[in-house]
Amino acid sequence: MKLRSRSRGFSRVIPLHVWGARLPTFLSLFLAIGLYLFSAVYDDGGQGVRGKVIDFFAPVLAAANAPFQQAADTVGTVTGFAQMQAENERLKAENIRLREWYQTALVLQARQDSLEKLMNLKLPPQHHYITARVIADSGNSYVQSVIVLAGSPDGVRKGQAAISDNGVVGRVIETGDRSARILLLTDMNSRIPVMIEGKNDHAILAGNNDSYPELLHLPADTKAEAGDRIVTSGHGGMFPPGLPVGELIALEDGRMAVRPVADLDRLGFVRVVDYQAVSGL
Repeated sequence: MKLRSRSRGFSRVIPLHVWGARLPTFLSLFLAIGLYLFSAVYDDGGQGVRGKVIDFFAPVLAAANAPFQQAADTVGTVTGFAQMQAENERLKAENIRLREWYQTALVLQARQDSLEKLMNLKLPPQHHYITARVIADSGNSYVQSVIVLAGSPDGVRKGQAAISDNGVVGRVIETGDRSARILLLTDMNSRIPVMIEGKNDHAILAGNNDSYPELLHLPADTKAEAGDRIVTSGHGGMFPPGLPVGELIALEDGRMAVRPVADLDRLGFVRVVDYQAVSGL
């Protein structure tokens, strides 16, 4: 009788319907306690068991992931095909425009040939170039020059002009079998015959070991203005005419200087112009 009364008392404290509702919670609590005791007994924390479980379920996970992977591949293929189709359409339109420009260029070339024949114009031959990599920069307060990896066997000779992708860099002053030294146009020993484009005012571009070399011997009646384009004049036969040099700037004391178009502080490659061999000078 006492045991029955105790059973009734415990069921009164925790009714059966509460056990049914809280059963998942209690099971989770018991499972957590069991895992804690298991990790306390085994030093590896159950990593071996976990690895075996993962190995066991790996084929199942791979099989379950296969449809999703296939769907992703299909979507990627469709997307790539759409992009390729759009790119193809763009290239077709660009090809049509290029053909139109090609026909226009042919017409202009024919007109130019006719005018040259009419004027009996003799154009200078095309220049040859030797591309060389800059391997050393000896620029300092007293010397402004660079060393390039090209020498006499490559066709580099003293006096040849050196240009970058933007404009004139300087001229070759020393050559060896494997290297050559180029004097930059900013060096105080540099002198380059130039002219103001469109105005035919000739001058000498003189380096001064500064960022902006100066123009010397400009005509007294020159109408040069800041922003004018400076190009080589070709006088002396050392530099081909028409090479871009820089932009004219006016100094505070009235002197004229030139801002070089070539970035002389970041030279990676230069081209040496084989002008003398072509012109026969």
